[in-house]
Amino acid sequence: MTANHAYDALIGRHAGSDRPFLHRPGGGAWTFADFADRAARLATVLSDTGLAPGDRVAVQVAKHPDALALYAASLRGGHVFLPLNTAYTAAELDHFVSDSGATLVACDAANRDGIAPVAKRFGARAVTLADLASRIDAAEPAAIATRGPDDLAAILYTSGTTGRSKGAMLTHDNLLSNATTLADAWRFTPNDVLIHALPIFHTHGLFVATNVTLAAGSSMIFHDRFDPDTVLADMARASVLMGVPTFYTRLLDHPGLSRDVAAGMRLFVSGSAPMLPETHRAWTDATGHRILERYGMTETNMNASNPYDGDRRPGTVGPPLPGVEIRVTGDGRTPLPAGETGMVEVRGPNVFPGYWNLPDKTAEELGPDGWFVTGDLGRLSEDGYLSIVGREKDLVITGGYNVYPKEVEEALDALPGVLESAVFGVPHPDMGEAVYAVVVPQPGASPDPDALGAALSDTLARFKQPRRIDLIDALPRNTMGKVQKKVLRERHAHAFAPERTA
Repeated sequence: MTANHAYDALIGRHAGSDRPFLHRPGGGAWTFADFADRAARLATVLSDTGLAPGDRVAVQVAKHPDALALYAASLRGGHVFLPLNTAYTAAELDHFVSDSGATLVACDAANRDGIAPVAKRFGARAVTLADLASRIDAAEPAAIATRGPDDLAAILYTSGTTGRSKGAMLTHDNLLSNATTLADAWRFTPNDVLIHALPIFHTHGLFVATNVTLAAGSSMIFHDRFDPDTVLADMARASVLMGVPTFYTRLLDHPGLSRDVAAGMRLFVSGSAPMLPETHRAWTDATGHRILERYGMTETNMNASNPYDGDRRPGTVGPPLPGVEIRVTGDGRTPLPAGETGMVEVRGPNVFPGYWNLPDKTAEELGPDGWFVTGDLGRLSEDGYLSIVGREKDLVITGGYNVYPKEVEEALDALPGVLESAVFGVPHPDMGEAVYAVVVPQPGASPDPDALGAALSDTLARFKQPRRIDLIDALPRNTMGKVQKKVLRERHAHAFAPERTA
């Protein structure tokens, strides 16, 4: 028997099954056996490029069934999977490729000319997903690499306090333990059919949606992007939808949403960004279903979830998942009593072992006792429900994606006519939060806000670009000279609030 901890449990055990696993966009389906065979042959293709167990595979490709097979092949070959947001520019990829020491960078054909020089500069090889896939049929299935619970399975980059992304290392057991816990908590069975409309470069779409489906032996309808028309049409043959709050606000705006359309669904899950309680209530009114909100992050996978059976409370993310501990601490990391607000810390098999090449940062945020400091502020109710009330740092989460303001500020400050800037998040009814910027012009300059926004398009992914840029005379500062972003957030808190009608 092989000993590849995550691959064996999530994929290998289904290798002989002829049940449908993935319904492809445009028609047709892969059975579990098809998927496992494709992953096995693709693992040989990866090995033929020179990849060895433990090597990092950076992947920036559009959502496609073969991208999912590439993840499975990476697990089988014992490689470390490194998914990258498809919105990142070639300039942004420099850090990920250089820091990770990736051996291979998989990309789309349309982006190869921009990515190949980046890969070459750091000793990696760029190859298109189409090229890898074209070799599958001629390849023999690869042997399954031995990998234990503590071996690395993936590195996901997340925002850091200096604006430079940190590589969160995730082990085979981090992924597998969380997948099996969620499948049980959310009552997944082989009869479930998930509408998969999330991106797969993110922990939500890759390690929650996909791994839970694999752990339970369920199937998925694989969408290449979120489209309200298609999602609503597929509810007739599905049972579960996982999404971000934006999915639900856009579906609520769709004239086709009704109780009849959602009647065959059993579960709607939301995460990756805060959901407004009004959205939660509007969804229940429109469909008769209560959305199940949960709480996780790149470094920990999922930590808490509103219950499948029981009270799903709007504005909370529920109690800790089985096997996961959550505490709220104050000064000196002293646990606080229920009802008091403090730092959220988590501990459990889901928590990562540290940041790639950053031992000091790891020691700062992950104690020797296993408690991880999340950077989120929250409070626990008397019966253990967690509410996230803010963040210690000013990270912005927009549409489920992390934006670190310092990176955007540096890009703005480099533009002609800009003296300094401040970037922060404000509530947004569709995206959860929107990136907002205020700019102080240089003396005598009058930069055009629209032109400043357009100038950022070459250096920043679209989700990082401010939705609004305002000119102001001076940034608010405290007596120590620190910019008071709380003041700015409060000042512009209603910038995107829906207009009320009498």
